[in-house]
Amino acid sequence: MLLEVTKFCSFADFFILCSGGSHRHVTALAQHVEEALAQARVKPLGVEGLEEGQWVLMDYNTVIIHIFLQPQREFYNLEDLWSEVPKTQIDIDSRAQTTSTSSQESRSDADTPPETPHHE
Repeated sequence: MLLEVTKFCSFADFFILCSGGSHRHVTALAQHVEEALAQARVKPLGVEGLEEGQWVLMDYNTVIIHIFLQPQREFYNLEDLWSEVPKTQIDIDSRAQTTSTSSQESRSDADTPPETPHHE
């Protein structure tokens, strides 16, 4: 979920909220984000909660990334806390995450348009 907090917050423009299914999943997601952004030469100002794997907060100046263990996401409920801000649901297309596909799968994927974000 992308929250556009620009008009409501002095320390960031966007919050990205996502969830993992286990402590290991939350940690792996955070490490992947950090590595991918580091390859693009983007360094975080700070990362907290990585060792615990329940709620990782990654501060990239104008973008704050929150990666929650699902029960923590439900408990803190940032979507409702920031209810007045514009929100965009981001659906990840599982085909984009596949690294090897057969030529038949590739042809059938070309006929199917990718999913688009849903605005609330």
